[in-house]
Amino acid sequence: MVESRRRSGRLASVPTSRNVKVSAGLVALFVVVVAAVAILVGGGDDGSDAPSERASSTTTTATSETSADAATLPPVVTDDPRLLGAPGSSGVTFTEFLDFECEGCRAAYPAVEELRKAYAGRVTFNIRYFPLPGHQNSRPAAIAVEAASQQGKLEEMYRRMFETQAEWGEKRESQAGTFRGFAEDLGLDMKRYDAAVADPATLRRVESDFAAGSALGVQGTPTFFVNERRIDPRSVDDLRNEIDAAIAGS
Repeated sequence: MVESRRRSGRLASVPTSRNVKVSAGLVALFVVVVAAVAILVGGGDDGSDAPSERASSTTTTATSETSADAATLPPVVTDDPRLLGAPGSSGVTFTEFLDFECEGCRAAYPAVEELRKAYAGRVTFNIRYFPLPGHQNSRPAAIAVEAASQQGKLEEMYRRMFETQAEWGEKRESQAGTFRGFAEDLGLDMKRYDAAVADPATLRRVESDFAAGSALGVQGTPTFFVNERRIDPRSVDDLRNEIDAAIAGS
């Protein structure tokens, strides 16, 4: 079995609009990542190296018979705070199921940010929490991001998690204090933040995303959808082509 670190690298390239060039450095990184992806048809980091005491999850992963391409994303409630930036005008939605402790999600983060810039105003970008049971602090990280989103700081905390992942990732002790420090740095109302972190409803929001992903056959991170179609990118142009096709058909 391929170990978690190799599984975690699914995408590190920048799928851009037709008029935006891809940097040489990111292309080189993409080549390295795709070599790992080629081993796995179905996904990135699946947390398969989880210690036995964390082998179970609150939600069971969907069976291999699930057809991701035929599935549709569960409806997003109107007050859902997981939207990154403003809605796009084309009606096309790009969704990433992610784990903030996943190295592959961190590798994909710059690419997704460039993708957002390339399609700004045209495509709606969403994230869905998918904390893997093999990562000690992925669920607390998702809870911290969700708590920050309740004060309008989803994007700021999302960025902070990936930009600092090397400092807190893969640690066996709780990093809740570290995440609280991020909230303080962002100027959040700490009483509201602490209440949100402790509120079972915040955890339920995280778990509902995990359940939605599992129902769609998501087994690892990052996993991408363009509208209802799951994308398993194997080249630098795959995501861009899918988005362009979706825009053309919208």
